[in-house]
Amino acid sequence: MKIYFFLKIILFVLLFCFSIAGYAQVETPKDSISNQLNEVLITADKKAFSNQNGNIKVDVANSIYNSIPNAVDLLAKLPTVQISSDKESITVIGKGSPLIYIDNQKVGINDLNALSVADIKTIEIIKNPSSKYEAEGRAVILVTRKFSKKDSFRTEISEVASFKKRYNNYLGFNSNFKKNKVEWKANFNYNKLQPWESHSIKYQIPQANIASDYDVSAFTKRDQFVFGGGLFYKINEDDYFSISMNSKLQNDSFDINTTTYNKNNNEENKVITWTDNQSKKNFVNSLLNYQKKIKSIDTQFFTGLQYSNFDQGLFTAVKDNYNDTQFGLTQIRDQKFKINYFSGRIDIDKKFKNEMKLEFGGLYASANSKSDVAVFYAATNENELSFYDFKEGNLSGYTQLSGKIKKIDFSVGFRVENSNVTGKFKTDELPLLDKKYTNFFPKMQFSFPIDSVKSISVNYAKSISRPNYSSLSQGSTYINPYFLYTRNINLIPTITDEIAASFQYHDKSVKLSFTKSSNPVYNSFSFDDQKNIMTFKDINFNKSSGLSLDFTLPFTYKFWTTTNSLAFILEKIEDESAAFVASEPYLYYSSNNEFKLPKEYVFTLNFWGLTKQNTGVFETNPRLIVDMAVSKAFLKKWRFTVSCNNMFKNNIETEKFTINAINSKARYVVDNHEILISIKYAFGKIKETEFKERNIDENQNRIR
Repeated sequence: MKIYFFLKIILFVLLFCFSIAGYAQVETPKDSISNQLNEVLITADKKAFSNQNGNIKVDVANSIYNSIPNAVDLLAKLPTVQISSDKESITVIGKGSPLIYIDNQKVGINDLNALSVADIKTIEIIKNPSSKYEAEGRAVILVTRKFSKKDSFRTEISEVASFKKRYNNYLGFNSNFKKNKVEWKANFNYNKLQPWESHSIKYQIPQANIASDYDVSAFTKRDQFVFGGGLFYKINEDDYFSISMNSKLQNDSFDINTTTYNKNNNEENKVITWTDNQSKKNFVNSLLNYQKKIKSIDTQFFTGLQYSNFDQGLFTAVKDNYNDTQFGLTQIRDQKFKINYFSGRIDIDKKFKNEMKLEFGGLYASANSKSDVAVFYAATNENELSFYDFKEGNLSGYTQLSGKIKKIDFSVGFRVENSNVTGKFKTDELPLLDKKYTNFFPKMQFSFPIDSVKSISVNYAKSISRPNYSSLSQGSTYINPYFLYTRNINLIPTITDEIAASFQYHDKSVKLSFTKSSNPVYNSFSFDDQKNIMTFKDINFNKSSGLSLDFTLPFTYKFWTTTNSLAFILEKIEDESAAFVASEPYLYYSSNNEFKLPKEYVFTLNFWGLTKQNTGVFETNPRLIVDMAVSKAFLKKWRFTVSCNNMFKNNIETEKFTINAINSKARYVVDNHEILISIKYAFGKIKETEFKERNIDENQNRIR
């Protein structure tokens, strides 16, 4: 009955939305059938957003979005994209963690943080990527940068003042230079940030007669240096060589204050915990690429190398105060985590006269991480040392054939990946992990034209989601004497099968998809009754499945342009350790609205929301976030922007679940109510792109 009711609601909304869109916009018919992910609408007055089969593309360079101070916050403005509160992970609604590409090179969130917004031309959210986009992910966020074809020079200086609970400042410098066959790019940003965060968890363990709750908050003082550069040499019209580097250096100083109430049978304690934390996160990535076109056989050859290094350290001094007595030293924790990653790849594209295209290639990647933990326990005057080494090697190959048979566009391909994984504590004789496995990932897509403005597409894909490398370390965070956040070195990849069908009419689309995943990763509790300590960590659940119906509805009326996304989702998560509650459909919705006003003023109003979510195990609260901004250009060199994020201060997220007979209610307060004042000044002139780069590292989004 729930499914029947769900489908009736979907049908009603579909008819309603299409009737509104059809009334509000009249367009000249255009052909919507293409096996390439091109934007649908091209007019003299270019839209900020365009849509093709639910794949949304935003013009950053020529819109108000170029005033946002960093690339991660920019992504948070886009339909279906969700950023975690710590800004360490990205999710696409209904798709999970996406692959991230910059100029067709696969990167991670650290690279995104190291990218200047002034460099970005467009961002596209691809929800049905082909087999060439690797098996790691069910969606792709493709970032295209701005470069020049003509000899030119351009420099942009930006200053952004951000007012949250405390003041934050972003200062940026971006420069592009091209002379003859050589093009050079450089950017430098200095960010002085003071983020705040807070959360609380109440939990009960009935079988142990334990009830506890804590409330924790933290202010951070963060100095962040983001810089990068690239050199591109054009050998001839088709061949090039490029080298680039980007980096983010970050130092944090933060105090965490926690108030805890704990009742264990008849014993009750009130504990105030204070931790002094000093942290660093340094990331460096470099690429070396070469492309050659063999004209005699119309084949393009690409090869490249990539090296990444991530170095993180956290030093913590913990003091506890029991029952309003006095603070005493509890622990000193020194944790270090380092990753070295190297990869090399080859890609070959062969075109045939009958419009067919054959693509194939291979990649070798090697990752080595070290996780060292030293803990001093003041009560026993003892030191605990632990050293854990993790190694992973991946060898993969892919092939893909695309083209057109009569009127049907198609793309068929697969990827094979072989992985060798070892993990070993230095004090153990035998490795804790020693895994070797091979996976096969087919992908296919077919597009059937109905007429010049309507088409139907169907696709199938198998994908894999691997844990990021820091999740596979032995790091932990002390919350209070009874509660620890820890990593999980035993996490394994998640395998997902997805089948979908979409209908495109002009630039509007609807998509129905079904997914089924094995070993998905979610939060879990475990309790050590000997040490009286609760541990919170990610684990692999048994399985999950989902059914979603997505609508993408853009339209324009005079000076108003809007892009609307609706997603009806029914999700079911299952695991024997978790108490199962009924899954219920929930709705995600977003609307991006741009108003072009007289005298070159631009006003935007964006909002997104989620209804209450019951996914079988987890129950989360409804949310609604509203942002607005106004921008004005002066003398073609100056641009002023004032914006307000989360206008109505809806910054509370809640979550309920029962796992291992432990009942939990969590509350997270996010510091996302923000007033920003942005000033940009640019001089010089630069036009179209010549710089080309492609990624070598297919697992770099795991480097964090």
